[in-house]
Amino acid sequence: MPYLTRLQTMSIQTLQPPSTTTDPYQFLKIQHNHNDTLTRNLEDPHTLPSSDTTLPISVLTKDITINNSNQTWLRLFLPKNTTFSNKNNKFLPLIVFFHGGGFILLSAASTRFHNFCVEMAETVEAVVASVEYRLAPEHRLPAAYDDAMEALSLIRTSEDEWLTKYVDYSKCFLMGNSAGASIAYHAGLRVVENVKDLEPLKIQGLILHQPFFGGIQRTESEVRLENDPVFPLCVSDMMWELALPIGVDRDHEYSNLIVGNDIDEKFEKIKDQGWKVLVSMNGGDLLVDRNKELVKLMKEKGVDVVVDYQEGGFHGIEFFEASITKNFILRVLELN
Repeated sequence: MPYLTRLQTMSIQTLQPPSTTTDPYQFLKIQHNHNDTLTRNLEDPHTLPSSDTTLPISVLTKDITINNSNQTWLRLFLPKNTTFSNKNNKFLPLIVFFHGGGFILLSAASTRFHNFCVEMAETVEAVVASVEYRLAPEHRLPAAYDDAMEALSLIRTSEDEWLTKYVDYSKCFLMGNSAGASIAYHAGLRVVENVKDLEPLKIQGLILHQPFFGGIQRTESEVRLENDPVFPLCVSDMMWELALPIGVDRDHEYSNLIVGNDIDEKFEKIKDQGWKVLVSMNGGDLLVDRNKELVKLMKEKGVDVVVDYQEGGFHGIEFFEASITKNFILRVLELN
């Protein structure tokens, strides 16, 4: 996901790479406080939900609570034409979406994610459930991963009519961008261990856009794009430092693809379940080599992986170039 608000008003080509002495906290306009909280000053416009069918909107939206104590909730996106044309009991696929932000920033209510989910729901003709999960460092990992599972449990048991009346529970996909893609991935690893626990909800696949993974050993793309103007390496490192449990490094299983998690066994189970996995990446994103590693590991275990690779670009490009967003959503449409 993009972090520089000034990118909204100037061309990416005009930006100068940050120096190697860039302060990642200043870069993101945040302050790390002594009590392990953040003061967040990054501009982040929010959009309120609306389920008013008289308004000229294509997708209806509303929020439902997951956990009051944790202040977590779902934002549901329902194509409006579905509410008027469901006489034949047409049920729609469900996409459970997790927003990006390096585990430390932004919200399901952030306008950039709200609009993205609107377009996803309308184009794919699916119900989208965007998860408001707890942020680090106030709630370090695995809090976000736990919230993902609690969201799925809520969806499975909810009596909300947008879910019970319009969703085909046998066609559910877990989706995210950046850190949200990592949340979707880790939720998938948990789900595949006990798929029956989620019935009647049945996961059909993962949709991972520029997933955020880390490790102590630098990849070629991390070295090459260390001073990337949109997502420099120092920002990536700082996000992991704030998101991971205190006292562990980026080689922890919450971050590093090849550490823990019994991934060989779990990838075998993903294959056996017949899940499809879409991994979308850009050559100009410092995370691209770790994304390629994920694809390689999954393919070695026979997982049905669809790769959406674009030369160039940058992290979060879909929020600045409409054509990229449309092309990505069309790839998602192919999975259904």
